[in-house]
Amino acid sequence: MSTSAFSADIAIVGGCGRVGLPLGLAFAERGMKVNLYDVNESAVDSLKNGVMPFREPGAEEILSNVLGSRLSVTSDRRSLTDAEAVVVVVGTPIDEHLNPDVMMVPNLVEEISGYLREGQLLILRSTIFPGVTRLVEERIARLGLMVDVAFCPERIAQGKALTELFEFPQIVAGRTRASQERAAKLFGTLMPDIVFLQPEEAELAKLIANAWRYIQLATANQFYRIANDFGLDYERIRVALAQDYPRAADIPRAGFAAGPCLLKDTMQLAAFNNNNFVLGHASMMVNEGLPQYVVSCVEREHPLNAMSVGILGMAFKANSDDRRSSLGYKLKRILRSKAADVLCTDPYVGDDPELLPLQTVLDRADLLIVGVPHSLYRDLEIDKPVIDIWNLFERGVRV
Repeated sequence: MSTSAFSADIAIVGGCGRVGLPLGLAFAERGMKVNLYDVNESAVDSLKNGVMPFREPGAEEILSNVLGSRLSVTSDRRSLTDAEAVVVVVGTPIDEHLNPDVMMVPNLVEEISGYLREGQLLILRSTIFPGVTRLVEERIARLGLMVDVAFCPERIAQGKALTELFEFPQIVAGRTRASQERAAKLFGTLMPDIVFLQPEEAELAKLIANAWRYIQLATANQFYRIANDFGLDYERIRVALAQDYPRAADIPRAGFAAGPCLLKDTMQLAAFNNNNFVLGHASMMVNEGLPQYVVSCVEREHPLNAMSVGILGMAFKANSDDRRSSLGYKLKRILRSKAADVLCTDPYVGDDPELLPLQTVLDRADLLIVGVPHSLYRDLEIDKPVIDIWNLFERGVRV
């Protein structure tokens, strides 16, 4: 079975990542020919051998069905030239000062411009700073390329990508009628419901969606801290509020709000508004401060300097192998300055050599903290103190 690039309907730049790969699999599953282009040679080699480089439910089965026939994987930029549509899934990062690197995407487009051709459709897919689509359009015009440009933001959650790609309406934004119609036709193969916006509206919509979720989680974590400081159980209160009462049904549980998007995009939205985003900055203080709050509460009840503390779960979300921006690692750093020893485990994270087997952590730790509520932890029988702000073990969430 050949996995080398072929003439394709779609080429995806960053196609072996957590956004690009599910998208490529979804298009291939719907009968389109897809080239996945990526500079990550390890991920490319893994996929060529039919092995997913990360966890995503449903992906392995689709990969085995389409690899070599409708899906190719390559690190050769020449694969971009023959595609009718080129989808870029590289987003806008923030730097150490929480400022967005606005030129990341335009510079990448210029890097690959020698492999683009007249008449193609260029789609920006990952979260970008408002105005980046226009910068790309201007860069394309200066290079003399006759290419239609659209922004179609991804709307998936890890672990649900290959369900949500076929369930949620697709947002399509283009400056011209041609770019809108072509992008709508392409994404209509996944989901016929299309929502049209102008590029700047779509760029802002994506940031608002992630900032809104971050603010919701911060609100829950603030409620948790208030209840906990008064010796009350936030989870019991939350469940009571939500029972047969729709207006409170969406109040989240407490827990570490982390990952590569929520904080980043909240800070992008703040930067877009000249750093005038009180709710966003307050949410950052609450969410980023939760590990320190938990440790401070534990310190008041336990002699940490004489204890080994185990952290159950180091990924940034439940049942994921992605540890990017995980607050479990912030918790680990804080505990290392307080506890006699810190022992960490995660059944899914495979790229951290310091992680220990679960049973080793259970045996050696004097106290356990749930870093992330992986479902396989639910059936553990634990006979030592557990700090469980997620209420995974349904013991209440007081510290």
